Amino acid sequence: MDVSSLRTTLLADLQQEVQEQSRFVDLLRNEVSKSIIGQKYMLDRLLLALLTNGHILLEGVPGLAKTLAIKTLSQAVDVNFSRIQFTPDLLPADIVGTMIYQQHKGTFEVRKGPIFSNFVLADEINRAPAKVQSALLQAMQERMVTIGENTFQLPEPFLVMATQNPIEQEGTYPLPEAQVDRFMLKVVIDYPEYEEERLIMRMNANNEWSKIEACVNSEEILRARKTVQNIYMDEKVEKYILDIVFATRYPEKYKLSEIQNYISYGSSPRASISLALAARAQAFIQHRAYVTPDDIKSIVKDVLRHRIGLTFEAEAEQITAEQIVDKIIQTIDVP
Repeated sequence: MDVSSLRTTLLADLQQEVQEQSRFVDLLRNEVSKSIIGQKYMLDRLLLALLTNGHILLEGVPGLAKTLAIKTLSQAVDVNFSRIQFTPDLLPADIVGTMIYQQHKGTFEVRKGPIFSNFVLADEINRAPAKVQSALLQAMQERMVTIGENTFQLPEPFLVMATQNPIEQEGTYPLPEAQVDRFMLKVVIDYPEYEEERLIMRMNANNEWSKIEACVNSEEILRARKTVQNIYMDEKVEKYILDIVFATRYPEKYKLSEIQNYISYGSSPRASISLALAARAQAFIQHRAYVTPDDIKSIVKDVLRHRIGLTFEAEAEQITAEQIVDKIIQTIDVP
């Protein structure tokens, strides 16, 4: 058997595996839709983060079902969920836990914090100071928490979904760049469509919400993650990803000199890794065993918008990271 025939056979086997492993995706979407009307874009991005062991930062005005979305998803996946309301007086111990002195025993015991859940909602994350962000950072990056002299592994799957309000900036702190970079995706949520909001209004008024039933378990998610890692990505698609990321660092090398003065720093290597992983997951939720350039285009803004530093000139001319990404996508040759 020649190399081409072998590749075709392997891809056919992988396609069958993907079809079987991804069956729960449609079931999950249908179950979540009992409680979340519209917002398919947000749900799909939550799935991408879940399938790639990443984290997600949601930005949107209040009332767009961000909290409800992750809570509903946790019910449908049958995992533990916790919500942390970030405030200026929050302490690291309020997130990770602390040592409690047991007087009757004369010893200290560990009291674990809300971070020890599968799905963690960090609500209004930019309202807490840096010392709290550093505690969350270890959990996000290392998947473990240190309390006193003890280090604990966090449960799997583990997903942090953070939210921030783009309108109200009073009493907020800018997130450290190192932490922002550790979010695989930053998703901007918009208002629902007219008919979707009509349905939301009716269902709330009549209290017609259905109970969410678990349709997938954590073991299936962990198995799906292994399949996602095996999704086929051609070398040309890999080069396409690298060209996009490198164009944010050296735009003049890609005939993009007009955006050079708008970029203070380009995307880190985590951008390349996240693009590759998210593209594989995007193919998976579409029940496909290989990545296409369209998969890259569909998720590139969510991966890059928080990884491109803008200059004062860009801010003065109201140039956004999304516009820079659009220009890069229009210029880079598609394989």
